[in-house]
Amino acid sequence: MSFAYPNYGFVPTPDLTAKGPVPHPVVVIGAGPVGLSLAIDLALRGTKVVLLDEDSTVSQGSRGICYAKRTLEILDRLGCAAPVVGKGVTWQVGKVFFADEQVYSFDLLPEGGHRFPAFVNLQQYWLEKFLVDRALELPLVDLRWRSKVTDVKSHADHVALTVDTPRGGYAIRADWVVACDGARSPTRKALGLDFRGRVFEDRFLIADVRMKAAFPTERWFWFEPPFHEGGSTLLHRQPDDLWRIDFQLGWGADPEKEKDPARVRERVRAMLGPGVEFDLEWVSVYTFQCRRIERFRHGRVLFAGDAAHQVSPFGARGANSGVQDADNLGWKLALVAAGAAPAALLDSYDAERAEAADENILNSTRATDFITPKNAAARLFRDATLELARDHAFARRLVNSGRLSVPTHHAASPLSTPDIDAFDGGVAPGSPALDAPDGEGWLLDRLKGGFTLLQFGGEAHARASVVPPDRIQAWQRYDAKPGTVYLFRPDQHVCWRARSFDAAAFEAALARAAATETKA
Repeated sequence: MSFAYPNYGFVPTPDLTAKGPVPHPVVVIGAGPVGLSLAIDLALRGTKVVLLDEDSTVSQGSRGICYAKRTLEILDRLGCAAPVVGKGVTWQVGKVFFADEQVYSFDLLPEGGHRFPAFVNLQQYWLEKFLVDRALELPLVDLRWRSKVTDVKSHADHVALTVDTPRGGYAIRADWVVACDGARSPTRKALGLDFRGRVFEDRFLIADVRMKAAFPTERWFWFEPPFHEGGSTLLHRQPDDLWRIDFQLGWGADPEKEKDPARVRERVRAMLGPGVEFDLEWVSVYTFQCRRIERFRHGRVLFAGDAAHQVSPFGARGANSGVQDADNLGWKLALVAAGAAPAALLDSYDAERAEAADENILNSTRATDFITPKNAAARLFRDATLELARDHAFARRLVNSGRLSVPTHHAASPLSTPDIDAFDGGVAPGSPALDAPDGEGWLLDRLKGGFTLLQFGGEAHARASVVPPDRIQAWQRYDAKPGTVYLFRPDQHVCWRARSFDAAAFEAALARAAATETKA
């Protein structure tokens, strides 16, 4: 193995010997990328959080490997983007093949002036380790390993949890609980909740293959390659000479037989040819699922990541969407826990992230249908589209090997104030901020705290961070004119903008974004 799995062990908590349920403001269940990101975010905002995980190490196998630019920006705000980018493999070019010919290539970040690359490939266990390292730096994060939640009961004013450990069990009385405990979420089951959506009748084999290969650092996707007739194949580079290869198997494949190392080696050998030495590090078989929970908030229990939604892995929409769930929820829960905002603010988490899940499910469903056509007519359409895409740009827009993760733009967010002034582009309310060079730094560095007002030139307002006229790229990306103002939420989404500062409009937009406005 290229990775030495840490053993964080079990540390007894004083809660074990308490005479009754111990009160805590926030409990997060599940120390994967989503739970860790949320716990770090809450702690940075001054909220004490207990993070429970039944294991004592990070995830097995590479699992989620592709982390998008927006996710890297979030990780930067949390203080752990540097090791992720430093260890990971950066890429922005993808190539699509049909049979043995390249159909076309695409560039996910053709323009310059961005702090982070389009994507970084990094095994999930590395990401989790970096997040654990960061969490352990924060006194407000109480990270408890070997702590399995065995019962969850939701009440009007609290959530009752029972936790089992190697030293016995104890009870917790939490003001708020966030379930980040994965696709099989015991919390979801304890509350009698289920997913709605589709399970696709197809299976894929995924393998981490150690080899020194001549493939470039790009995303390569084959439809019907000669080395894997009748199926599709995906190739991604990872650090430490590790490569992720996905092989479409079909619904009739036996998952256990397909995981047999000899059978996997045969498939990899057919792809690489006889002259390449390789080893297998991790193998798994998965089924496409595009589903989500109906509501992300159930009283004082909220769901995030795979506990709330599942998508097929093509497009890297799983882990990226989960980290963006945490980004959306963290500041809202911190305000509510501190009594600075009403609990109704959390309803906007459900509204916005359910919209994001639906968008991801739609794109993943379309990709799955294109990659795995269900009848002869669908296959004819797919193959004809691929043939046309060799020479015609319009057909390339129809090819779907997985629309890669992008942040959701919440145009109808209840926290946003619609435009009154005219803008020709820029960043609309409900959209995440766009980064740009800002002197010796980057524009997003200004947006790492709470609500932030940016003003582009003009007479400086006391509450604004002023972007001078020489920051040309920032002005262009925000369609700015002298005096233009943008109000950003703590998660770096725009919630109001105007061509000039107006105190009453600003205060109204701020109250709306924090759900503290007075209804007429």
